[in-house]
Amino acid sequence: MNTLAYDGPGPWILFFPLIWAAVVVGTVTVLRRTGIWRGRPARWQGGRPAVAESSPIAVLGRRFAAGEIDEEEYWRRLSVLDEQFGCVPQDRAA
Repeated sequence: MNTLAYDGPGPWILFFPLIWAAVVVGTVTVLRRTGIWRGRPARWQGGRPAVAESSPIAVLGRRFAAGEIDEEEYWRRLSVLDEQFGCVPQDRAA
């Protein structure tokens, strides 16, 4: 005859959901910080892509947004950059 009684898994079974929750939260945190979760490249610096920082049009836009140049200067320089890089939109080409 079996003399040992089985009373169920005991209170230690509550640790498994806590462990899985910690694993899920950790995974989501890592994926969001690397940018994979949001569908963007992993190499970002300060909320901006590291590759586009060297673009002259991006630098011009950043200077205009910071208030370093006024709107007239922005459009004048943008038209020069459009001529140099050939990225004039089709509706402004005429």
